[in-house]
Amino acid sequence: MILQISTVLAWLAIPVTLLAIIDDWLLRPRRRRAATGGAALDPPFIRAIYLATPVVIIGAIVRIVISEQLDFPLVLVLVLAASAFVWVLDRLWLARLRVRPAGQPGAAIPVPVTVDYARSLLPVAALVLVLRAFIFEPFRIPSDSMMPTLEEGDFLLVNKFAYGLRWPVLNRKFLGIGEPQRGDVVVFRFPPNPSINFIKRVVGLPGDTVRVRDDQLIINGVPVPLEDNGRYNDGCYFNMRLATEQLGQHRHQTLACHTANPQLRVEGKVPSCKRDMDFSYQCDDAIPTGLPDYNDTSYDRVVPPGQYLMIGDNRDNSDDGRNWGYVPEDHLVGRASRIWLNLPLGRSGWPDWTRFGKRIE
Repeated sequence: MILQISTVLAWLAIPVTLLAIIDDWLLRPRRRRAATGGAALDPPFIRAIYLATPVVIIGAIVRIVISEQLDFPLVLVLVLAASAFVWVLDRLWLARLRVRPAGQPGAAIPVPVTVDYARSLLPVAALVLVLRAFIFEPFRIPSDSMMPTLEEGDFLLVNKFAYGLRWPVLNRKFLGIGEPQRGDVVVFRFPPNPSINFIKRVVGLPGDTVRVRDDQLIINGVPVPLEDNGRYNDGCYFNMRLATEQLGQHRHQTLACHTANPQLRVEGKVPSCKRDMDFSYQCDDAIPTGLPDYNDTSYDRVVPPGQYLMIGDNRDNSDDGRNWGYVPEDHLVGRASRIWLNLPLGRSGWPDWTRFGKRIE
């Protein structure tokens, strides 16, 4: 329902907003200059347009956020450019339209709402653009692919200067500071669709040879150490193998199921699952089949120069480099550093306060 309503409002946003701007800049000042006493009343249709404008704009924003394909740096640049344009236009032209003829009584004609907004947004948009482009960027975990390290509903701070500074929108590096290290949790633009941001762990560096066998990483012929932590159950995931992995300088946990059966996902609502999902993940790996694990790589992957192999910590429920290949260096967004908010609307609905401020290993 929210998606349908926001889609309709998004389509109405452009014509409604344009009508409001044209009237606010050109027609309303004329009505007020022509009024002999007090402010001229707006026609009923125009009053409806002004009332509808914030509603359709909020609807458009909701629709963009739901799509999860928002190029926020581009939006900030456009807002900054539009605010600067309106400010200059007001100084050079619009302000003269608000001057009453000499000797005409009446209060001063107020500044149009859009011009006032532009004046206020200009410094705010500039500050947010600098902070988001060069220092920290927020990111919301949209899936289970990084469980148990990260959960759906976690909001992260992404360190934008860890791997060098890039121009916003263009994504071109102009200052090299560091490079991804094995084990880093990285936000990057999804190679098949760069308008979407993904988050995974750096497993393979340029030149590395990587294979996955029984959900264990083998890098340059050496198995990555795994410490068995027993079984994982949370009411939605059942009997998953929980292990601690030492990958580079990072020590973190992984989830896996050693089975050749790809049907981990079981359809049907499970009463014990407190999340908004009509299925569960159930691992049954007690009976050996002699077949390789279904998520193993069937050959050694040699990471090309200037690219990285990214894999999720939830080894059997992650759409990652094992499926679609490597991440070029120019697709990197930044290194995930800390969880600043936990808002699990698809889970219990209540924040998990223990996750606030948690460092990401």
